[in-house]
Amino acid sequence: MTALLALVLVITPSVAPGNPAPPNIILIISDDQAFTDYGFMGHPTIQTPNLARMAQKGRKFNKGYVPSSLCSPSLSALVTGRYPHQTKLTANEPPLPAGVDKAKRYKDPRFLAEVARMQGFLQQQPRLPALLKDHGYLTLETGKWWMGDPRASGFTHAMTHGDPARGGRHGDTGLEIGRSTLEPITRFLDEAKTAGKPFFVWYAPMLPHQPHNPPERLLAKYRGKHPSLHVAKYWAMCEWFDETIGDLLGQLEKRGLQDNTLVAYVTDNGWIQDPQKPQFRADSKQSQYDTGLRTPIILHQPGKIPPASIDTPVSSLDLTTTLLRAAGLTPPPSMQGINLLDDQAVKNRGPVFGECFLHDAVDLDKPEASLTYRYVVDGDWKLVVPNPSTVQAEKKPGRGVGRELYLLKDDPLEENNLLASHPDTAARLERKLNTWWKP
Repeated sequence: MTALLALVLVITPSVAPGNPAPPNIILIISDDQAFTDYGFMGHPTIQTPNLARMAQKGRKFNKGYVPSSLCSPSLSALVTGRYPHQTKLTANEPPLPAGVDKAKRYKDPRFLAEVARMQGFLQQQPRLPALLKDHGYLTLETGKWWMGDPRASGFTHAMTHGDPARGGRHGDTGLEIGRSTLEPITRFLDEAKTAGKPFFVWYAPMLPHQPHNPPERLLAKYRGKHPSLHVAKYWAMCEWFDETIGDLLGQLEKRGLQDNTLVAYVTDNGWIQDPQKPQFRADSKQSQYDTGLRTPIILHQPGKIPPASIDTPVSSLDLTTTLLRAAGLTPPPSMQGINLLDDQAVKNRGPVFGECFLHDAVDLDKPEASLTYRYVVDGDWKLVVPNPSTVQAEKKPGRGVGRELYLLKDDPLEENNLLASHPDTAARLERKLNTWWKP
């Protein structure tokens, strides 16, 4: 079924005569993909040639991080340029009111009232699409979107309706993008080109996210390359996602839009496929580990952004600030990121911070009630501090027991906790973490 694209006409200011046209912007967000699972990041089997070309010709940050390893808070942070504890958007869903059947919660007015209250937090924040719309951009939402009606956040066009009473939860009809069609985007590109306006596209397909049901032609490539069919399906999903990027970039070239379009890439959170069942491993999504938090970040615009491969740890919050700066806007003071196109700002980036939370909020007004971990990455070192109120330490040596300290350059998969041998480093990093946020 072809996805429906709601067209909302708005009057937006034109670019002033004599000023250079701001770039079009496409923000590509993959869904549940570990930082290891790209050909250009060193995976020996997964093929992602379209992202590889973007990475080779663009500005690639090898050590990007998301503020939280769960989709809704990660995406909300990308929209607002602020940490989840600052916006109170820490979870996928609000607490379940007493007496409400979880299976029927989206039919219960008490739960829906809490959903609406949670979504209202977003409207109190600066929002990337709203700032771009006010600057003259046409803005399109497609794919994953947890935050109610996208139009309330500044999208002039949207696939998602976002009404929880009609099945709106995390993207509804927008989730057809990439998996079934790119037509809403191509139609939008034509409209923006005809109108002579800059555009912003939020392309967040539910890929490689479950259901892992890749086309058979792709699954056939990976079947037999791993003993687990579950893993083979996930690998094929990664390539399927990459194929859609190739299709999208081809649509830009077909319309002659490639030179004035900044294409940015990030993922929402990581994923390690459990080989025994169709689930993720506990040390990936929702976890405190880099396999849940780390992501490549790519900025690609032919002739405008010189190729570079950068190992400085950066945050997806930096990406929000960067896109606004590229559009000629000064980000609001409440936004936390730096401009990733500014070499000096990157050099002086300083530590990257983040936080993990429970899937469902405990108390919407108290982010600390749902907190599981805080983390800081400072150069090659990473410290993780658990919240004892929500985390039960795992009983296995070295990993998942209380505080965790890793030297990432030697131990990228965080298998050797160095807390006991480097207490001074841990203490130094914890002071920085507490200065950032101590609940």
